[in-house]
Amino acid sequence: MKDITQAIKLTPRQKEILDYISTMLNTHGFPPTRAEIATQFHFKSPNASEAHLRALARKGAIELLNGTSRGIKVKLEQAQTTLHKVASSIQELNERIQQINIPLIGRVAAGAPILAAEHVEQSYCVESNLFSSQPDYLLKVRGMSMKDAGIMDGDLLAVQATKDAKNGQIVVARIGEEVTVKRFKRTGNTIELIPENPDFQIITVKPGDPFEIEGLAVGLIRNTFFM
Repeated sequence: MKDITQAIKLTPRQKEILDYISTMLNTHGFPPTRAEIATQFHFKSPNASEAHLRALARKGAIELLNGTSRGIKVKLEQAQTTLHKVASSIQELNERIQQINIPLIGRVAAGAPILAAEHVEQSYCVESNLFSSQPDYLLKVRGMSMKDAGIMDGDLLAVQATKDAKNGQIVVARIGEEVTVKRFKRTGNTIELIPENPDFQIITVKPGDPFEIEGLAVGLIRNTFFM
């Protein structure tokens, strides 16, 4: 459908005022007052605004409603243009909020890969923008060794699978037959897995000890979110 300014012959000033009304509707959800139009276009008084609005009404571009300072109704074509802009904004927002399907890992059997099928309890569909990076799985946290980092027993830790980590990052690590969540620190040939709870001891990994990094923490979901 044609824009109303193409279907109706408007003066440049009338088109500017009509565009301003549409912008106000699009941005704020309501039309401007006569005083706001006068301020926008540097008219000496709101009377000049009223004259332009009545001219637009005579040409069928708008309808003036009595009894309210914002009584301006844009005709169908222009209203549809405004709604199209709103719909485009909503579509753009939906495209940014993408859903991803992530497996939830429960208890991990000794020596078995974390993402083995028997470890997957279920899958969750969540918004990808909840996380700092794309996670590969959710790991159910057990224990309170990381409580001062805000990671509580029963939380779902979003993990990006990787074998590398930098000092200070929170990792999922495998030590022998156990999988644990700790803060990573490497000094020379020694690795320390540091808890965020003074009630727990630092785990020291020496060269030759059975150790492997399984992934990096990239987000957290409090488990009550899914209850």
